[in-house]
Amino acid sequence: MGQVQSITVSAGDAEIRLDRWFKRHFPGLGHGRLEKLLRTGQVRLDGKRAKARDRVAEGQIVRVPPLGDLNPENAKPHQAPPVSARETKLIQATVLHRDEDVIVIDKPQGLAVQGGTNTTRHLDGMLDALVFDASERPRLVHRLDKDTSGVLVLARNARAAAKLAQAFRDKTTRKIYWAAVVGVPSTRQGRIDQKLAKQPGKLGERVVPDDEGQRAVTYYRTVAHAADRLAWIAFEPVTGRTHQLRAHSAALGTPILGDGKYGGAESHVPGIPGNRLLHLHARALAIPHPQGGMLIVMAPLPPHMKETWEFFGFEEGQEPDPFADLAPQ
Repeated sequence: MGQVQSITVSAGDAEIRLDRWFKRHFPGLGHGRLEKLLRTGQVRLDGKRAKARDRVAEGQIVRVPPLGDLNPENAKPHQAPPVSARETKLIQATVLHRDEDVIVIDKPQGLAVQGGTNTTRHLDGMLDALVFDASERPRLVHRLDKDTSGVLVLARNARAAAKLAQAFRDKTTRKIYWAAVVGVPSTRQGRIDQKLAKQPGKLGERVVPDDEGQRAVTYYRTVAHAADRLAWIAFEPVTGRTHQLRAHSAALGTPILGDGKYGGAESHVPGIPGNRLLHLHARALAIPHPQGGMLIVMAPLPPHMKETWEFFGFEEGQEPDPFADLAPQ
């Protein structure tokens, strides 16, 4: 039958989400079952009810109910496969900034941040390659979709992870995304305030406009356009919903180039290079540094978007300050 477990959160697990903590320590526990255990109060954090998105802190106690064959005494240790020399070289080449508290990388398009069903190659499994001179493995503090490239911040210690995660929660960060969209928005600059709800489907999880969904707010500006065929858009999300920019861009009537999930066949414009790859890039991020001041990092366009920019005669220098005139401060 097993017994209730009271497990103390280690320093190495500090500031990760509770569902991620379970994925590390009980890899066989499905998300649906975990959600039920949380909903019924069988999983608790320091004796209190918890949610999957709650972040754990070093020294907290996680109450784990009997899980049968998934209990630690019956489970094999869960370890990420070693990072190959080739992967080490590739991921280290993406580093844009490094100091004693923070690493910022330019995440490649197509690389998942975390593992999941049928996903064995992911950034979380490659973090040992980014230890460098630190005494511990870096920690994820936010995410990008698998097919979105660009700026991604990692914490190099638990203290920095706590401060960076708090900055994201408090919305004291600014994130600017660049996208190529099919068509041109009728209003060249504006604000999208549209609730979104998750919906399962044949193409996997997606979000749809829904008055009962979660509020999602995005600012946008048209930087340049090629007649009425395609536009370069700068987005600044205020909220961080799943697929928010992809859904909001489609709601403008201008789906992101290569985004078949939200734009269908219309998003695969014939004759444009890389038209089946998502053209969404986390261009810039400004975040309070754990030791004070503001850290600002920018990532160059990925190869497929650079080729599209050259095809239409767009130049990155057309947008010298990515944070200008998007959202009121």
